[in-house]
Amino acid sequence: MIKTPHKADLPLPKRGASDPAALAAEIMDKLTYSIGKDAKVATPHDWLTATILVVRDRIIDTWMESTRGTYMNNGKRVYYLSLEFLIGRLLRDAMSNLGLMDDIRDALQSLSVEFDVIAGLEPDAALGNGGLGRLAACFMESMATVNIPAYGYGIRYVHGLFRQQMAEGWQVELPESWLAHGNPWEFERRESSYEIGFGGTVETIDAPDGELRYVWKQGERVIATAYDTPAVGWRGERVNTLRLWSAQPIDPILLDAFNAGDHIGALRESNKAESLTRVLYPADATPAGQELRLRQEFFFCSASLQDIVRRHLQQGNTLAQLPEKVAIQLNDTHPAVSVAELMRLLVDVHGVNFDEAWEISSKTFSYTNHTLLPEALESWPVPLFERLLPRHMQLVYAINAKILLDARKNRGFNDQEIRHISLIDESGDRRVRMGNLAFIGSHSINGVSALHTELMKETVFADLHKLYPTRINNKTNGITPRRWLMQCNPDLTNLIKEAIGAEFLDDADKLKALDAFADDASFQQKFAAVKRANKVRLASLVAGRMGIRLDPDAMFDIQIKRIHEYKRQLLNIIETVALFDQIRSHPERDWVPRVKLFAGKAAPSYHNAKLIIKLANDVARVINNDPSVRGLLKVVFVPNYNVSLAEVMVPAADLSEQISTAGMEASGTGNMKFALNGALTIGTLDGANVEMRDHVGEENIVIFGMTADEVGRVRAEGHNPRTAIDASRELQQALSSISSGVFSPDDRERYAGLMQGIYQHDWFMVAADFDAYAQAQRQVDEIWNGKSGWYSKTIRNTARMGWFSSDRTIRQYNADIWRA
Repeated sequence: MIKTPHKADLPLPKRGASDPAALAAEIMDKLTYSIGKDAKVATPHDWLTATILVVRDRIIDTWMESTRGTYMNNGKRVYYLSLEFLIGRLLRDAMSNLGLMDDIRDALQSLSVEFDVIAGLEPDAALGNGGLGRLAACFMESMATVNIPAYGYGIRYVHGLFRQQMAEGWQVELPESWLAHGNPWEFERRESSYEIGFGGTVETIDAPDGELRYVWKQGERVIATAYDTPAVGWRGERVNTLRLWSAQPIDPILLDAFNAGDHIGALRESNKAESLTRVLYPADATPAGQELRLRQEFFFCSASLQDIVRRHLQQGNTLAQLPEKVAIQLNDTHPAVSVAELMRLLVDVHGVNFDEAWEISSKTFSYTNHTLLPEALESWPVPLFERLLPRHMQLVYAINAKILLDARKNRGFNDQEIRHISLIDESGDRRVRMGNLAFIGSHSINGVSALHTELMKETVFADLHKLYPTRINNKTNGITPRRWLMQCNPDLTNLIKEAIGAEFLDDADKLKALDAFADDASFQQKFAAVKRANKVRLASLVAGRMGIRLDPDAMFDIQIKRIHEYKRQLLNIIETVALFDQIRSHPERDWVPRVKLFAGKAAPSYHNAKLIIKLANDVARVINNDPSVRGLLKVVFVPNYNVSLAEVMVPAADLSEQISTAGMEASGTGNMKFALNGALTIGTLDGANVEMRDHVGEENIVIFGMTADEVGRVRAEGHNPRTAIDASRELQQALSSISSGVFSPDDRERYAGLMQGIYQHDWFMVAADFDAYAQAQRQVDEIWNGKSGWYSKTIRNTARMGWFSSDRTIRQYNADIWRA
């Protein structure tokens, strides 16, 4: 009798050949049978979807093989929990990693379809805000590239972060409907659905072993359903999974209410559930906003942990083996409630003893801290936390008691140290400290740059570091060179390949060989031509969107990042006003033509950040329309910053602005992207700028301003900004112009309060660093005027940025923390 092999035992057939003719036939097949369109009436969106489906087919085989392989060897998996995954458009990324870029272009061309046109229609996945989410996306790609079995867990936001428009220079937030027409990259996994509870009460019961057991009687429940997106590694050798959760109600419609005429009220359960995954970072200025944020965080953490434990047990493992088979990385404090939720699952659901559960849990979790800002280390009012998650509140108190008793009895901590390490902040209204919970509940806590890690030990986690002196370690952030060089800057990639060969495509450290060409006049000329072509592309985008003409031969001076006072877009704008005054006052000087480009979003409830955006637009309006400037200075705020816009702006930058107040930027990754693409950095010794200086050489970066130690000392001694202002005529004049309404004739008082903050406290050291910044900008002018020297420095930046690959970062995480 011949045994028929089970389908799962058969090798999966590889999808068709990758020659253009075969690809064109497959695209036509998808257009016809998956989309139901004839080529004669197909829209560009139809062609885009058909192309994505063809590329996706080539991913699925490897995706299944990767998953099957991990199951077969029962290997350890990494689970990366992040509230943000700023993945951007996926088509180019997948095609590039699979080596399909040229063949797909040719296939579409044979069908009379322009690839760039349809690729530009793919929506940006609005799943993140800035560096935190983009880092998570880079890490997902790198984990697949270096062959680490991994899942990313997050929320499938329907609208995600808002779409930014400008109304008379003010930021206006509109919904970003990236899912309006579906997402061909994702797969719904109905079998991976879990109930998530909120509210209710906790009851105690006597267990057969005589111990008390706690039962959480949930007051309300929703369903979390998984949607999986493949995360393709370089050359398509491994594909991991990004699993995003969507919320659905238990009862989608209350028919009794509907039939009684309450048609809106009948949908209240649906609306309440769907609000969980509607928007990223809902404004938390109101109690309702705070509650929604906490609900979101618990929703995705509980679903993820239930999924992780289910998968672990399904493979025949015991709960005691969890740390051997599972590594859970908390990306910042947003997923910190996972510590309490895993304890609940172990103790309440699976009957594990509390102390044993704590041992298992703390060996499983590790925590990445991304900020030293106290307001970013989340905390929740105890009444809110207890009302929404009553069992977790009990567990937080139990964990706190265990830790504080040990610190007092065995480590001799005093009252002040106890207050600092406690999970409950009692300095005002009692609040649950999520940063402390993540720290205490993890066996490894890492910073994201060398400076940031040391500052963690000295500031926000000083007493926790004293309690656990071996837990804090550094993992300097990185970026994926596939997205941030090969994909966004193909001309530079090809130029490098011509010069040093193709080995750097697989190992970014091989870029070092480019150093030998830094002073080569012929190579400099080619390098400059690539840069200019990228600037022409950006100028075309700005002209199309905003009607502003830019000179591609001017210096493109770019600051793109989240709008925040510590990132000091305000310092840049004030120095721009001072430069504007100097150009008008001294027309005889040989000024370097500059285009100042800004982009970034401000949190909807962050008044000063939104005011800074308005100021940038007001300054742009005045400067760009002043004939006395003679085209030597232009200012542009490009709206709706996202990954796709960054992919155009980063390769076009001549000068990269990384000017945060020293000691306040954890790492930065924009600084790495700009330098990799041949931009000179002007920056403070903050975050990863410190390590960038060490790698590119201090002669190839322009550093200014106070160090983190100096900032701390000045603040401690009592900073008097008026002294710095009185000593700087240019600063005085710029502040006076802005505060008196020169740039806001319709509202002369608009910026008076913003400028008064600089006079009164200058917490972010704008006045203190102004003269050093202005002097550094004139140093940049001098370097620019010596063209050969400029390109020598920028080529060396590209050559020496290989260490900042996220592949290196992920290998360090794995070697030191995960051991997958």
